[in-house]
Amino acid sequence: MIDVINLTKKYGDITVLDNITTRIDEGERVVILGPSGSGKSTFLRCLNCMEDPTSGSIMFEGVDLADMKVDINEHREHIGMVFQQFNLFNNKTVLDNITLAPVSIGLKKLHRAKRRNFCISIGNLFRKRKKELAAVDSSKQIKARAEEKAFELLRRIGLEDKAGAYPSTLSGGQKQRIAIIRALAMNPKVMLFDEPTSALDPEMVGEVLDLIRKLADEGMTMVIVTHEMGFAREVASRIMFLADGKIAEEGPPDQIFGSPQSDRLKDFLSKVL
Repeated sequence: MIDVINLTKKYGDITVLDNITTRIDEGERVVILGPSGSGKSTFLRCLNCMEDPTSGSIMFEGVDLADMKVDINEHREHIGMVFQQFNLFNNKTVLDNITLAPVSIGLKKLHRAKRRNFCISIGNLFRKRKKELAAVDSSKQIKARAEEKAFELLRRIGLEDKAGAYPSTLSGGQKQRIAIIRALAMNPKVMLFDEPTSALDPEMVGEVLDLIRKLADEGMTMVIVTHEMGFAREVASRIMFLADGKIAEEGPPDQIFGSPQSDRLKDFLSKVL
């Protein structure tokens, strides 16, 4: 699904990611571990095109997202991202937060379809054989469908009654679960989680991790940066350990936690377990 080839990211003279090559297959649950400053969050942001690589390629379904000629927004629709700090819009209701992106993208596609149909209509005036116009939804249909999906997701996490609430009235755990289903509302093919529980009080961590576990059980392709070692061992199909901007070691959880090979990983685990 995603092929990362010789990915390098530099900020001036500082190399944050150093020639990383790896592959993320459909249905995989890749957990990224590593000390602070090892490049974990930068790696995720490069996958989602929020950071431009200094060099290298990120192939997503055959398209190089690092190619500046590619329409990044079109492909980013299929890569959901969940941040540490929720990033909800405080001046919008929960429902509006969830439907904002689907409605916006739907309206853009509607406008493109209308322009295309207009051009076809003009062309048909001069053709012997007429081209058919594409069927398009109305803006009301787009909004209604987005809201239907939003309520479906809210029911799934037991927060349907919060649809009209504002983020400031929610707990941290509720905000993060809303942030997750906001990403799911786009029907992504892969989900990226950047330390999704690091901003939560300890008693709220469980409800967020439970939701991610359910997604894992359903086969969602995921890349997760986390410091929750027990969760990583339980959920991951593969663990990638980053150190100094490189993949120092990777493998299945039992290997990484049970018989680490590199001294750097052994030292890291001795401090966090």
